[in-house]
Parts: sequence; C-alpha cells; structure tokens
Amino acid sequence: MKWDPASVRYGTLLLTITGLVNQLLGFVYRILLSRLVGAEVMGLYQLVMPVFSVLLSVTAIGLTAAVANLTAEYRALGREGAAEQVLRRCLVLLACLLVLPTLALLVFSDPISVYILGDARTRLGLLLLPPCVLLTGVENLHKHAFYGAGLVRPPAFSEVLEQVVRTCAVLGLLLLFLPQNPERTVGLIVAGMVICEVFSACTLTLLWHRRQGGGGERERGRVLDRRIAKVALPVAATALLGNLMGSACAVIIPQKLVEGGMEVSQAVSAFGVLFGMSLPMLGLPTAFISALGLVLMPKLSQAAALGRWQEVRRRVSGAMLATSVLMLPAMALLAVLGPDLGVLLFREPTAGAYLPPLAVSVALSCYRSVLACSLNGVGRQAAAARNALLAGAAELGLTALTVGIPGVGLKGYVLSALVSELLGVVLNLVSLCRAAGLRPEFFRWLTAPGLAALLMGLDVNLLFQVLQDQGLSKGGSGTVCLLFGAVIYLAALSAQGISLRALLGMEKRGYAMGAERGKL
Repeated sequence: MKWDPASVRYGTLLLTITGLVNQLLGFVYRILLSRLVGAEVMGLYQLVMPVFSVLLSVTAIGLTAAVANLTAEYRALGREGAAEQVLRRCLVLLACLLVLPTLALLVFSDPISVYILGDARTRLGLLLLPPCVLLTGVENLHKHAFYGAGLVRPPAFSEVLEQVVRTCAVLGLLLLFLPQNPERTVGLIVAGMVICEVFSACTLTLLWHRRQGGGGERERGRVLDRRIAKVALPVAATALLGNLMGSACAVIIPQKLVEGGMEVSQAVSAFGVLFGMSLPMLGLPTAFISALGLVLMPKLSQAAALGRWQEVRRRVSGAMLATSVLMLPAMALLAVLGPDLGVLLFREPTAGAYLPPLAVSVALSCYRSVLACSLNGVGRQAAAARNALLAGAAELGLTALTVGIPGVGLKGYVLSALVSELLGVVLNLVSLCRAAGLRPEFFRWLTAPGLAALLMGLDVNLLFQVLQDQGLSKGGSGTVCLLFGAVIYLAALSAQGISLRALLGMEKRGYAMGAERGKL
C-alpha cells in the first residue's frame, strides 16, 4: 500500500523523523551551550525563557490553533478562499497583540528582572525578546497553516534547518564575544535566537506564498473574526494562565531553594541543571508526541466538522496506544542509563538526579498532551483550558509549599510535577470521554506497554551493572543494553497481543472501513 502524503501516518512519521533529528541537534546544541556558559548562566537563561513563553501565549499560541483548525475545516468544506484568508487575518492580529506587551517590557524591564525574576542579570535578555516573539509568531502561524492544509514537508524540513541556524548563530556569537559577564552572555544567546527566527520566518513565508492559490469563496470579516476568537481565546487564555503559573513556578524555585539554605549561585546552578540538562535529556524522545499532535488536531477537526465521531474515537485510541508503545520504553531506558549519560554529555554529576520520577512525569505529560490536543481538535477548547489550569495550579501550589522546606529542595518540585501531570491526564480523559463517547482501553493503552517497559527497564539495569563489572566501557555497555532492551520489549509486547506491525497497520484497516470514514 502506498502511503498517502495527507495521511496521519505519513505526516506523523515524517514529523517524527525530522523532529528526532531536530531534537538531537537541539540536544547537541544544549550540551555545547552548557559547556560554554556553565550552569549558572544556564539558570539565568532558563529564568528568561518563561517570559518568552508568556509573551507567545499572549500573542501567538491561540492564533496558531485557530489557523490549524480553521484551515483544515474550510478545506474539508471546499472553501479554499476562506482557508487562505485565515492566515492573513491572524498575522494582522499577531502584530496588534504584540504592541502593548512590547511597550510594557521595554518600560518595566528593570522591575521585572529584579522583583519578578529575582535577578537583575536577566534584563538584557528581556529587552531582546520582543523581536524574537514577533518572528516566532510569524513562523508558527505559517507552520500551522501548512499543517491545517495537510502539508507537513515544508515545516518539517524548515524546523531542521532552523535548529542548524540556531546552533550556528548562538554558538558563533558566544565564541566571538566570550568572555562576557553573565547578563551579556544571556543577551548573546537571545540575540542568536533572533537571527534564527529571521531565517525561519522568511523561509516559511516564501514557501507558503509559492503554493498559495487564493481563489474560491471568502468568509465575511466579522464572521471570520468570531470564528478565530472562538478557537483562539480559550487556547490563548489557557496558555497564558498556564505559562504564568509555569513561569511563577520556575521563578520561585531558586528563591525557595535559597530559603531552604542554599547560596544564591548554588540555587541558580541547581535550577539550571534540572531545567537545562535533566529535563531536556528526558525530552529527547518526545519529538513523536509533538509530531503526532500537529498532525492529529487538524484531522480530528475535519472529522468532527463532518460528524464522523467513530473516526475521531479510532484516531484518539490509536494515538494513545502509539504514545505508550514508543514513550514508555524510552522513559524506562533513560531512567536507567540517564545518570551515566548526563555525566558523559554534560560533565555534570547532578544531571542524572531524580531521573526515574521525572521520567514518569514526562510520560504522563505525553498522555496529557495527546488528550488535550484531541479535545482541541473536537472543539472542546474550554474543557482543555480548564483542565490545564487546574493541573498548573496544583503544580504551582505544591512547589511553593515543598521546595523551600530544608532537606526537601528540588524533590518537592519533582513530586509537584508528578501530581500535576497525573491530575491533567485524568481530567482530560474524562472530558474527552464525555465529548466524543470514547471508551478507555486501559489494558491496551497502558497496562501491556507499561509492563513490557518495566520488564525491559529491570533487565537493562541488571545487564548494565554486569557489563560494567566485567570492564566494558559505559558507551559499549549502553549500546548492548539498548539492543537487548529493544528485543525484550518487543517480545513482551507480542506476548500480550500487541505488535508494532499491528500498530503501523491501523490505518491500513482504516482504508477498508469504507469511504464514509474518509481517507486517512
């Protein structure tokens, strides 16, 4: 069977491959960056990035969801002119929405850096954020227009080139101008990001205009504005409040660590290691989730617009199974091999701390992301927003209560992340079951892949220790364990009635279900 370039399987596979390449390039970039600037500057950089996320949520995140959903919906209804109109309107809205936040940031950069972020050395990085946000917004709007149109190749390959440009720009600036004080070093990193976003925004804009048709029936301006607002406002409000809570959580962690007895530089360094090294290492395999979400949401939007709820349920079930089959073994391997990997890559002995519970948290975040994407795809943005805010509030509250306790420290954040992600998964699953009539398949989605991953993790942990005792290098031991673990995992899955071949063949069965479900 020849794969359809517009299918979920083709799009997810392509975006996963390019996403993995992008993640690997980004991981190498982060390793080199951490070695160049050190843990303390990484901590300062991680304090600036939540402000970047907040600005994006105020301006672009809701609009990108509207572009993806409405482009897919209008094209499903044969209204090509209206689909083209959505992107142009959202670009205008992006520029308008960015004016006030930019002015506020320029005027209040001093108090924001000192009193909110807790470190005056973040000020230069803050001042360079507005152009980065504008260019990132233009880039993401064009990306999601491509995704909504079912075209994944242009944004997929653009992301890989973007990561290459970011690596060259940031590291090049640092090599040219270091040594500098920490504030200027953070400014150089953000300046490199701006250069990268100039490339990405220009590339995707040119690619989009080359394929733009522009013909067909257009939507009335007020109607289009209302439709954009209906999708964008709940998503933007969720992202804004979620990022505000996430930013508050990130900002208070170093402060609470100081309250618990750490020195300021030690607290910033510990924060930088956790958020700049440990979590990015666990985030490497999640390229699949990002790819799946980008392709899944427009497909669900199309199916829901045409009333094909059986197709919606089938796609969500397949996405949940795929998430478990791919993410659980990856997290198990990183929980076992991650501490040695952290020392090898970052030259930082504490980079492997808390990896097992953090791996569980990241796996839960993958489920929560897929379920939230599904809710947005079927038009339940308000439910997704409410659930995200409740989970974020739980994380912020627990972090504030526990991290400052002497002897607890970052363990409190790890516990908070676990509780928050579990709550988010439960709330999203309940909401999706009500919205789409979905019936959870816990054994197929979770139990079978989870048991297989647990068995693999225990075996790999034992084998790794044995190989180390026999004098094999860590790199060689890790390679052998990776191959052995893959065999054990696939065998355990097969013994429980689940195979990767069946998973990849799901869409093939979808072709045989008839034209009434639509082409995948």
